[in-house]
Amino acid sequence: MAPHHFILLGLLALTSYVALASDHSPLQDFCVADPNSPVLVNGLVCKDPKFVQANDFFFSGLHLTGNTSNAVGSHVTPVAVTQIPGLNSLGISMVRIDYAPMGINPPHTHPRATEVLLVLEGTLHVGFVTSNPENRLLEKVLQKGDVFVFPQGLVHFQRNVGHNNVVAIAALSSQNPGVITIANAVFGSKPDISSDILAKAFQVDKNIVNQLQSRF
Repeated sequence: MAPHHFILLGLLALTSYVALASDHSPLQDFCVADPNSPVLVNGLVCKDPKFVQANDFFFSGLHLTGNTSNAVGSHVTPVAVTQIPGLNSLGISMVRIDYAPMGINPPHTHPRATEVLLVLEGTLHVGFVTSNPENRLLEKVLQKGDVFVFPQGLVHFQRNVGHNNVVAIAALSSQNPGVITIANAVFGSKPDISSDILAKAFQVDKNIVNQLQSRF
């Protein structure tokens, strides 16, 4: 085969690899979500640009303290495509997280996003666990102004280890990062996961599983 054929094949292979390895880039200035559209797509259908307003790119409320009077002592205020339709197709969102003293954001994952967390006030213990088989825990105590990254899909958590409230802001690499809280998913699924399965998985008595499921 002639040398220029090898070059052509190489360029085609490289182009195909890059195309498959990259996220799709927007093909227009914006795609403001139309939540009322009956059409189902991977994401949300675009609103007609003629009807787009500045408020489609606006949210007010991150200055408000979240209500942490709950079982875990924390509150997450999301700013994703549901709150800002203009985030549709842009691949980014954010949250404010408030923590009462000793409050936690329990172990959870974001199936569609990496998270970058910034502590605005207080002292926060954070960590994530690597995938099987190592299941290595990487953890650190953060102070005001510190930043920590939670890789996409890995189980992670935060805990207020100070005596005052903690406030953090996090950016996520998806307009709709999703969240799977481990305890809620495992013990609060609808319908319940069989207690036989969970008892064997956690190596505990079925009565303990039943008790946990009753709490979720």
